[in-house]
Amino acid sequence: SDKFFSPLVKNIAKEEGISLAELESIVGSGKDGRVNKEDLLNYIKNRGSQPAVVATPAAAPKATPAPVAQAVPVSVNGGDEIVEMDRMRKLISGYMVASVQTSAHVQSFIEVDVTNIVKWRDKVKNAFEKREGEKLTFTPIFMEAVAKALKDFPGMNISVDGEFIIKRKNINLGMAAALPNGNLIVPVIKNADQLNLVGMAKAVNDLGNRAKAGKLKPDDTQGGTYTVTNVGTFGSVFGTPIINQPQVGILALGAIRKVPAVIETPEGDFIGIRQKMFLSHSYDHRVVDGALGGSFVKRVADYLEAFDVNRDF
Repeated sequence: SDKFFSPLVKNIAKEEGISLAELESIVGSGKDGRVNKEDLLNYIKNRGSQPAVVATPAAAPKATPAPVAQAVPVSVNGGDEIVEMDRMRKLISGYMVASVQTSAHVQSFIEVDVTNIVKWRDKVKNAFEKREGEKLTFTPIFMEAVAKALKDFPGMNISVDGEFIIKRKNINLGMAAALPNGNLIVPVIKNADQLNLVGMAKAVNDLGNRAKAGKLKPDDTQGGTYTVTNVGTFGSVFGTPIINQPQVGILALGAIRKVPAVIETPEGDFIGIRQKMFLSHSYDHRVVDGALGGSFVKRVADYLEAFDVNRDF
């Protein structure tokens, strides 16, 4: 084919049984009419109701089929139960494998002292809920810091399309959320850098609640430029998340724990109990070097540690 398709698009097409001829018939919205992930997912969604009309190619000489890697047989015992993946789990499986095959994943980890954030939230959460009618979790505070850091390091707010880099104008934060059935979905907070903490909290709660209720609209999961996932919800200290293609970075928030730490004062150092957590940053080493990936997550940590305990909401 003369048309260029990214590895992610090709993998999704393969998972969905879409032929090359059918793929070429899709009208793309990317640069020079390229078909991107959103174009293909929208096509798949509407495929059943409006099948594409594909021209029948002229007969060609039979080619020798390429060797297919054989899956290793899985032994099944008498008491085992075999359950087929549902459609969403099959799609997630395809996306995860495609992402690992597409991006050169590398990680940076940093420990953050969030004692001031914990104290501030404990102090204002009841007043916040009374005034705004919304619960104040840690997530919007972390999202606020990530949005600020992306403005400081726009090189993390990009996408990759083959051999081209797309510099995103808007900062749209994906927020990975677990569904009741165990599947995963990533609703997106649009223009996150333009929201104050109240606006961020309302956006986080709204998307989270609608995700759990299965009431997200297609537009709610489109257009993300960077993703955050909270592995601390399940007690994990840190993780190595897989990048949400075609983005180039994803940040995992670890559990907040009370730990002994060295506290420096003008009178000398002493040991105290602090609230700390790990930030785990996975990024695509094809286009993000260690200096940028490490500096970005360090900037997020700096914003969190410099949190003003006297700020209003």
